[in-house]
Amino acid sequence: MRALRRAWLRGWTFITRRSGDQRLREEVEQHLALETEANIRAGMTPAQALRTARMKFGPVEAIRESYHSEEGLPAMETILQNCIFAMRMMRKSPAFTAVAALTLALGIGATSAVFSLIQGVLLTPPPYDKPDQLVLVSAVRTDKQKMDSARGWAAQQWMDWGKDATSLQGVAGYGWTFNFLVRNDGSQSMQGMEVSKDYSRLMGLKTAAGRGFEDSDFAPGPVKAIVLGYEFWQRAFAGDPQIIGKTIRISRWDTPPTVIGIMEPGVRFLPSPGAAKEPNYDVNAPVDLWVPIYPDPKNLKDPGWNVVARLRDGVSLQKGQQELAVLTARGALSEKTFEGFQPQLQTVKDEMNQDGQRILLPLLGAAALVLLIACGNVAALLLVRGLQRQQEYAIRIAMGMGRLALVRLILTESLLLAILGGALGIGLAFGAVTLFKMIAIHAVPRLDSVHAGSAVLVWGLVAAVLAAFFAGIFPALRVLRLDPMEVLKSAGPKGTAGVGERRLLRAVAMLQTSLTLALLVGAGLLIRTMAKIAVVPSGYSTGQILTMSVTDVQNGSTWSSFHHHALERVAAIPGVQYAAFAWGVPLTGNNWPATIEIEGQPPAVKESDKTALPMRAVTPDYFKLMGMAQMNGREFRSTDDDKAPKVAIVNHAFADRFFPHDSAIGRKLWFDGRDKLGITIVGEISDGRTDDLTQKASSEVYLPLWQANAFSKHLVIRTTADPRAIVVAVERELRAVDPTAAIENVRTLEQIRDDSLASRTFAMRLLVGFAAVGSLLTLVGIYGVLSLSVVSRRKELAIRCAVGAQHSDLRKLILGEGFRVIAGGVLLGAALAVALSQVLKSFLYEVQPSDPATLIAVGLLFLAVGLLACWVPAWRAEKVDPLEALRCD
Repeated sequence: MRALRRAWLRGWTFITRRSGDQRLREEVEQHLALETEANIRAGMTPAQALRTARMKFGPVEAIRESYHSEEGLPAMETILQNCIFAMRMMRKSPAFTAVAALTLALGIGATSAVFSLIQGVLLTPPPYDKPDQLVLVSAVRTDKQKMDSARGWAAQQWMDWGKDATSLQGVAGYGWTFNFLVRNDGSQSMQGMEVSKDYSRLMGLKTAAGRGFEDSDFAPGPVKAIVLGYEFWQRAFAGDPQIIGKTIRISRWDTPPTVIGIMEPGVRFLPSPGAAKEPNYDVNAPVDLWVPIYPDPKNLKDPGWNVVARLRDGVSLQKGQQELAVLTARGALSEKTFEGFQPQLQTVKDEMNQDGQRILLPLLGAAALVLLIACGNVAALLLVRGLQRQQEYAIRIAMGMGRLALVRLILTESLLLAILGGALGIGLAFGAVTLFKMIAIHAVPRLDSVHAGSAVLVWGLVAAVLAAFFAGIFPALRVLRLDPMEVLKSAGPKGTAGVGERRLLRAVAMLQTSLTLALLVGAGLLIRTMAKIAVVPSGYSTGQILTMSVTDVQNGSTWSSFHHHALERVAAIPGVQYAAFAWGVPLTGNNWPATIEIEGQPPAVKESDKTALPMRAVTPDYFKLMGMAQMNGREFRSTDDDKAPKVAIVNHAFADRFFPHDSAIGRKLWFDGRDKLGITIVGEISDGRTDDLTQKASSEVYLPLWQANAFSKHLVIRTTADPRAIVVAVERELRAVDPTAAIENVRTLEQIRDDSLASRTFAMRLLVGFAAVGSLLTLVGIYGVLSLSVVSRRKELAIRCAVGAQHSDLRKLILGEGFRVIAGGVLLGAALAVALSQVLKSFLYEVQPSDPATLIAVGLLFLAVGLLACWVPAWRAEKVDPLEALRCD
């Protein structure tokens, strides 16, 4: 009860602290007045009487602290008093407060915006039960050599793993599928997942409405039941719950399936490496539909399955991989087609975050550098301000205020300043996140899951506290070695700095310069990379070419007539120069990786030694349309259809790889063995960088579209004017051939090219922005350091003038000081840049992280700009009046 009563009294005293503090002050003043009167009566003058009374009474601040420690909540009261005092000081110096808060806002806003991207993309766990236990099982060659294309697993293999592996709770197979929801008023594309029986249980997925798959849904024959993705349900059916139990029409499916449930929201794809070259493959999109798939007993050895597994509790990734490697090797002893491959396990989270980490982590580092530079600026401001308040600090110490209490007071001021900057920075971050979502839609995966909400607020608060610590700790610690007697001896407020203070400020400016140089070098490397990519010979033209995904959703009997009629009508549109269908438009990632045998090449002994190359399918005029030169043989003809002998055209890289000393024309290719009719190579075209502009052309095989019967493909059109002007006309002509035809992804080839470089462009833009902000802050910091140096060295400058120094000598003196600061920062920054630029390695093209040209150019440029910031302080040094300066000092 005593403790409770004491706590109540402390709380009440804290709440009514003003009256208690006022009473104490009145008592102290009354005591001093009585003692002063007694001293006067003893014969002292009033001033001597008051001084003697105060000396006898002792330190007032210490007595107040002791009083409050007994009567109130001392910690809370001290914090409150410090906050009130700090706010008064901020209000008293609005210009200082505005500059410091805005400086911190830039750093806090930058880091908060990037962190919100990381929160949404990397730190938000996928909606799976215990996602850390989920692993993807990829196939790699046992000899560690790179495979031409991704390979899956045979159903027989992963089903054996599920039965024999003790380290796994379960194994499931899955695949990617693409189709169209057929409607009379136009069709709608949908991409989904084909999943085996245990997939939903293994992943811990639940339906939001209806039911999930049951064992009876996994059976041979046509698919009878599907589950819709939540986002697709909202988009295509407006969230209508009555769709459950009804059938829908899907292109190429003879039997309309019944919708049995709606999957919970937010479920995305698992990677399907074999489908990654499909034109509509988007692994970061929400799944539109779920299809049950049953391993066909006749095709159990076909390696077409992607596999996901769940580790048992406490089982490491390495142990699971070792066990699967043993089981796979054992299976390969009895089945020749399994030879040469082994499993490689990777957690689902790591795989999903791979691209996001590559882009966002370097940008977070760059934003953190901006925050550090901003903290350096504010620390310098607080140091200078502390110099101006030295006498105030000395008086507080002389009156009995503890030095730690003074440190707390100074830190409170910097904390409030940082909170103000944090509030402004959070506002900037909200705007920056919105901007990022507009410009980075093709650069950052799963950007739709990013929201400027609690993540920005939390990180903004954390960044503000960190900024307060870094910016305020040096000015606060400085008072620990403050000599109050020495300070009080000097007359008036001190606005200059001693040698130690100037040295510390120069060190801060030098550190800022080094951090800024690291940012500038990173931005310079990416700018040089984009400049080099801009002049890369792609091997094809990108100007005035329109592309769109077009699919005939009718049955196979109308496929040929639809495409022939569509080409005729589109080619007749005014302004159209060429029109072609293509399965393999450059930079879309679209091709068909296939295992082939080539005449003149020895048959592969093992499955892993077989040649797998990207196949593409085009109609005649495609190569003319794209500007790809015919080097040998002939082009495709309209007569190269399904009734004619099969033919192919290869690129120069193919001919050079497989027939380096002979012609490829007339050679044969086989998909299904050399005992079957082969495909005759009839032409050779020039190389094109179709997969990636930064990669050299790889071997490619082109087939006539009329012989390949590709389901999803692009319509490619070259026009004589702006290609976007004919979009409406093209859609009208296609719908005239088939009203249900699906037309999507309308883009020019230049847009596709820009999208393929989106991650580099986004990283470059942000780094340039961060480097610009960091440079501005650093130049302001250098200017402040030199200006303070001029003020502090006025007496020295005056003496130099008195003994014969010219104005130019004083200018050189200050410029020399600035040069040493900048040059030191540049040298330190060069070493820092070489180390930090390694994280940009994956973004660079024909530029090394330690590129000397970039380092030298950026260093010289910043040195020149930095000296410009030193010019004004140097000019002020010239204007120092020796007589006035010596008289004042």
